[in-house]
Amino acid sequence: MVDSHREQLAALTDEIVACRMCTRLVDWREKVGSEKRASYRDWDYWAKPVPSFGDPDASLVLLGLAPAAHGGNRTGRVFTGDPSASFLTAAMHRAGLANQPTSEHREDGLALTGVYVCAAVRCVPPGDKPTPEEQRACLPYLVRELRILPNLKVILALGHIAFRAALQTLSEMGPEKVRGKFLHGEVYRFGPSLPMMVASYHPSPRNTNTGVLSMDALVKVIKQAKELSLS
Repeated sequence: MVDSHREQLAALTDEIVACRMCTRLVDWREKVGSEKRASYRDWDYWAKPVPSFGDPDASLVLLGLAPAAHGGNRTGRVFTGDPSASFLTAAMHRAGLANQPTSEHREDGLALTGVYVCAAVRCVPPGDKPTPEEQRACLPYLVRELRILPNLKVILALGHIAFRAALQTLSEMGPEKVRGKFLHGEVYRFGPSLPMMVASYHPSPRNTNTGVLSMDALVKVIKQAKELSLS
């Protein structure tokens, strides 16, 4: 018999993938999917909202910003097929959360244990910059998703926008508004009724190629969040 939370996550995933709420994002994701990048011209782009991925029984959630135009929007899996995905998956593998260090496409054999990966915005935004209205429109999906996860203890927010989305989500889940200032590696506790949060710089090439975020630093913060989630 399938666990009820797995059924609920599957139903929510179907709802997310069918979403056409934000006209600008629908137009952009489909435009990217039809025009394609030359190196992926033979790909049948996903070009729909990208669902979450990972272990439904996880106590740790990794929260990113949004799918990459030629990553998640192409492959249909969050943090898959782009440089940010490669960096993050290698770090998760070193931290003992992924069975392999690569994330290339939906059928590549990647499996996550103890972690569930989500995005604050499910469609690729132009310039990787969703509007405040688009972020607010997508937020209820994240609230519902995190409420379904039965063992959630820690959210690891990757980047400032994911951090703000996590604060907004926890405010919706709890009795009052929660606040915090983004600091890489900081741990935020909001009382016994809400998950803890850990902040990290996003594993984007802009951060990893400039030394803002090294592989060792990302592995360290993932391990920190993992340990907290298991305590």
